[in-house]
Amino acid sequence: MHTNYKFNQYSFTSMRYFIRLSYNGTGFCGWQIQPNGITVQESLERALSLALGTGIKVTGAGRTDTAVNAVNYIAHFDAEDTLIPEPGALGYKLNAILGKGIIVHEIARADDDFHARFSATSREYRYFIHRKKDPFMWNFSWFCKFGLDMDMMNSAALFLKGTHDFSCFEKKGGNNRTSVCTVYEAGWKTYIPGHATLLGYPCEDGDYLVFTVRADRFLRNMVRAMVGSLVEVGRGKHDPEWIRQLMEGGIRSDAGESVPAHALFLNKVEYWHRD
Repeated sequence: MHTNYKFNQYSFTSMRYFIRLSYNGTGFCGWQIQPNGITVQESLERALSLALGTGIKVTGAGRTDTAVNAVNYIAHFDAEDTLIPEPGALGYKLNAILGKGIIVHEIARADDDFHARFSATSREYRYFIHRKKDPFMWNFSWFCKFGLDMDMMNSAALFLKGTHDFSCFEKKGGNNRTSVCTVYEAGWKTYIPGHATLLGYPCEDGDYLVFTVRADRFLRNMVRAMVGSLVEVGRGKHDPEWIRQLMEGGIRSDAGESVPAHALFLNKVEYWHRD
């Protein structure tokens, strides 16, 4: 955004910058500024305003709920070109100001029409489950004691793919103009966490599961409601076909309970590129 301003005999140009950051959702009431509670957006705006000596507003790639984490989250802001002679130095300063729950990885000039939210073509979330007690996983994984059939959950996840009305997974109060989303990828895999591979922590195949879902957009609480519903299928409470039936005519109370937020990560935001 090249916007020229003049004040007396001086003039300056407003430039757009993108910022790539990660945050631990613990202790934050989500991304977006709220009337009560500390949020990531508020913390970042305060740090930028302090570092640059002027009020800065930040626009993010999308909302994340209370306690949800993000890796390589993208946001943008506008600032006078004279205020940021070296974006790398600004990133260093921001990391010194921000608390331990947020880290800035990169700041760089963005195209004039870049928008952190509206230029995004897809977003990807991952949800982590551990099925046996593990003292090193409590903070970022959900301990699910139930027996789960991953094949059944993957069969059910196939019904999520494509363009559908996902209102049955949407928490009330989302204020979305439409509940229609396009899901490009949805499925479960087993994985081995780092402390098991690096430190020899005892585990077996299937002890740790991760659900990955990628879509053009997400509704409020959508991923956690999806996971809760798929877990019900994995427990044998419903057949995989139940997921299709939910999306064809179900409401939020018909779907499964939302799983805890601390195990959810927004881990990728993709954007269109110029030729």
